[in-house]
Order: sequence, then C-alpha cells, then structure tokens
Amino acid sequence: MLAATYDVIDFHSHHIPAPFPITAHWGDSPEQQQRGTAINRLLPSVDALLASVDDGDLAGRVINTPPALIANANGDVAPDTVRRVNDALAELVARHPGSLHGLATVDAYDGERAATELIRAVKERGLRGVFVESAKRDLLIDCAQARPTLAAAAELGVPVFLHPVNPEGLTEKLAPYGRLGTFLARGTINAAALIALLEGGVFEENRGLHVIVTTLAIGGLMLAGGFADGARLRRDTPTDRRRHVYIDTMGFHPALIRASIDLVGADHVLAGSDWPIVSDGPIASRLADALHVAGVTPAEQQLIAGGNVRRLLQLVPAAKAA
Repeated sequence: MLAATYDVIDFHSHHIPAPFPITAHWGDSPEQQQRGTAINRLLPSVDALLASVDDGDLAGRVINTPPALIANANGDVAPDTVRRVNDALAELVARHPGSLHGLATVDAYDGERAATELIRAVKERGLRGVFVESAKRDLLIDCAQARPTLAAAAELGVPVFLHPVNPEGLTEKLAPYGRLGTFLARGTINAAALIALLEGGVFEENRGLHVIVTTLAIGGLMLAGGFADGARLRRDTPTDRRRHVYIDTMGFHPALIRASIDLVGADHVLAGSDWPIVSDGPIASRLADALHVAGVTPAEQQLIAGGNVRRLLQLVPAAKAA
C-alpha cells in the first residue's frame, strides 16, 4: 500500500453515545448477525473512534449519530432524545478538539422543530453541520416538512450530510441478495433524494445550501449530470448546480472516485469511510492507493483527503489545529 503524504479527515464516521441503546437490525443470517454484533460493539466506543487518530492514520474524524440506529419500532426518535444526542456529541467533540468534529442529528421530517434544534446545536453547542436521512416512509428530502431544516442549514452556512436509509419496500424486495441488495436499495434512495433536491427547486430556494451524498448514489449522480435535456451537475452547464453537491469516497473504489471527480470536480469530493459499518483497516493508505489508481493529481489528493472538509466545516488549517 502507498503511504499517504497528506492529512486525512474521515468525513463519514458514525458514533452512538453510550447512554443511548442501539436498535438497528443488521440482518437475519448468522453472518449478518455476527457482523452486526461487531458493529454494535464499536459504535459507542470512544477508544475505537479515536484509535485511528491516535496512531496517526487520520488527522481527525467527522462524527454523526444516524437516527435509524437508535429509532423505536416505528422508526422514530423522540425530540428530547435528539437534543440529548446532540449535547452528548458536542461534549465529546469538546473533549477532543481537533481530533473530532461533530454533525448535529435531526429528524429533518419534523418541520420547524427540527430546524430549531439544528440552530441550537450549531449556535449553542458548536456542531459543524447536520446529518439527515434521505427519506422517511413515503417522504423524500425535498418534502415540505424537511425544507425548514434545509433552509436553516443554508442560513447557518453548515453542510448537510444526506445519508442513505433502508427504503421500505425496496429493501425487502432486494433482501434475498444479501449485502449487495442492501447497498443497491440504499444507493437508490440516496440517488433519489439528490434528484429530488435538484428537480424540486431546493437549491434555487437555498443558494447557500451544500449537500454531501455517498458514492452509493453514483448511478443517480451520473444520470443527473449526463442527460442532455436536463443536466444538473455538469460543470459546463449555465446553472452550475454542481456547487451545491459533494460526494464522499465511501468504499475507496478508484473508478467511483474518478467518476465523482469527473462529475463534480476534485474540490467537491470528500474522504469518507462509513466507519464502523465499513471497517477494513487503515484508511489513509487505502485512500492513497485508490487516489493513485484513479490518476488523481497531488493537489487534488490534498483537497479530497482533508482540504474540502476543512473548508466546508470551516475548520482551522492543519498546522493550527493543535
């Protein structure tokens, strides 16, 4: 493996603060259950979260708490729980300045109440962005219920991490195909959510909005960028909606990284691992290998590894982080 010559900030890291029970269901097969047990052991562990930073593999992590991992049987998280999760994340980040950076968690489909909590979490608790789910039941992120949260993020100048979920119906239909089926279902809803933002006029309403999707959404991204009669992301189009959209490198696949760069530019691609859902060893060297194979220039590598995250989250330069 190649050694990274730059600092890497992992934008896509999950953490469940210890007081909150993990309710996620990871699958029914013995293999899936074993994998789920390992994930559940890592999610609340601060030591595991910081291990890659402490050993020098990473310069930092951007952490979030997905509502789906702590939701009740109806798929809901109580507003008071959301508030307490954000307080716990803010306190953890404050104990590890420079190493951890937090995204607020909100139920974006909870209207003005979600927007109010986002504003509190950013202004009072110092969180740097917001984690929202691509869909909830039959709603996509462009729905009226979610627009107050998106407007608040744009007004605050903080990015929105638009994360995949297991879409009802499609997840069950693809379940016989195991983990691949799960990835396909989640990628489909992540792409659908982005297309909903592009086609629903959300970016026109919120000129300061910045949204990050995962490489699971790459099919939808390519369609959004490629249709001659409705190109939404290509850099050569007059609307240049590209400036609103970022992609993380989840999976570290060179072809996906290359496609992401070609679509939205290296200045809109972020290093992200999906830890600990995906936990395949040292991150910096895997990223370096993938960027090398993808033919990414040294300057672009610096942006993807950490420069873009620092700009989006308004972090101090690496040399001043200590």
